[in-house]
Amino acid sequence: MVEITLDLSSSMMLIVCTVFPKARITNDRFHVQKLYYDALDELRITLRWMVRDLENAAIKRCRKEGIPYVPLRYVNSDTRKQLLTRAKFILTRHESKWTTSERWRADIIFEFYPEFKQAYQLAMELTDIYNAKSHKYAARLNLAKWFVIK
Repeated sequence: MVEITLDLSSSMMLIVCTVFPKARITNDRFHVQKLYYDALDELRITLRWMVRDLENAAIKRCRKEGIPYVPLRYVNSDTRKQLLTRAKFILTRHESKWTTSERWRADIIFEFYPEFKQAYQLAMELTDIYNAKSHKYAARLNLAKWFVIK
């Protein structure tokens, strides 16, 4: 049996199915993980836009009232916008590779934005499945369990 690894391109899948109708198609891990990390980044960007809109409304209100605007700062001195901007690379790297300041920032993000904690944990579980050195049938079973449970 022929096995072909592809990058999730529908046109390439169509070509392979036409030319090699009995071939087994495997999607490569890089592109599967990229989809997940892109979705995580979309969540981060959406929240960052919401925070920006809230901050702009607060600035407008302060101007109207004639008082200076003082942005909310977290314990690491990041503003809401800074926290969400600087979270991009934290959310795509394994926590074992975080620096002390990144760990601190991640703790703040996960406390104030719990949806990130859940999404990050799912991404890391998927990464751990891909990184585990196991037989392909065990890996498929682990991937299926991850998918069904989540």
